[in-house]
Amino acid sequence: MRVVVLGTAAGGGFPQWNCACRLCAAGRAGSADVPARTQDCLAVSAGDGWYLVNASPDIRAQVLAADVLAPGPGPRDTPLRGALLTDAELDHTMGLLMLREGGGLRVFAPRAVLSALEPVRDTVARYGSWTWSSTVDIPGLAVTTFAVSDKKPRYAAGSTASGPWVVAYRITDPATGGALVYAPCLRSWLDGFDEFVDGAAGVLLDGTFYSPAEMSGTGTSTAAQRAMGHVPIDGPDGSLVRIAKHSGIRWCYTHLNNTNPVLDRRSPEYAVVRDAGVEVPLDGTAFEV
Repeated sequence: MRVVVLGTAAGGGFPQWNCACRLCAAGRAGSADVPARTQDCLAVSAGDGWYLVNASPDIRAQVLAADVLAPGPGPRDTPLRGALLTDAELDHTMGLLMLREGGGLRVFAPRAVLSALEPVRDTVARYGSWTWSSTVDIPGLAVTTFAVSDKKPRYAAGSTASGPWVVAYRITDPATGGALVYAPCLRSWLDGFDEFVDGAAGVLLDGTFYSPAEMSGTGTSTAAQRAMGHVPIDGPDGSLVRIAKHSGIRWCYTHLNNTNPVLDRRSPEYAVVRDAGVEVPLDGTAFEV
């Protein structure tokens, strides 16, 4: 299975367009130690086309930057076959609208997510033949899900659809036995998640916040940050402690918020993460599982 990490930032990307914090200012100035990042998105393939995991608003730039996603050999041929959605958040779904010129894709997502996306589904249906399913069926790959939370996006707050609203994916190549886990949104280290990642070759994990109170300097309370549904990297309940219990897995942080100090490769927080053997991959990182 081939994997390309198309984007690694949280909603809004990095630097965020409406933010003048120290990190965003450094990123905007072009610092090599604080590289720009697009919103998190992944592409996977077992040889029969490519499938996105989430479809970010930055999808056009991400596709253009990935040689393996280039169109051809026909003038309108594309290797993109479909997308898996971890949730219904705008930063994970708006890219579907940007892909309307493709004539249609296969989209897989939890039932609640499909329900929330009905306006998007109605819109893109006017441009091509799209299919939507809560049961993942990708040629050459086996996919299982892990329910992460029932956190609804703001625009779907009134929805009565039953969850889960957020999932993680474990994608396995039966030909090699290699497995990749993609979990960009993880409210907490839930019971059963250790077993879900066990034996995986790699895990792309929620790295939104470094500390539990990271956004307090922006006027956001610790409780409000926690309600956003992202386990912090640091602290007694953070993901770094849990990662240490697993060996033989390539761990990577993704979905980095613009407040996260690991965005700066000169920071002590970045050093802590790297010393723990965890990667902070750049957009465009590619590997095989």
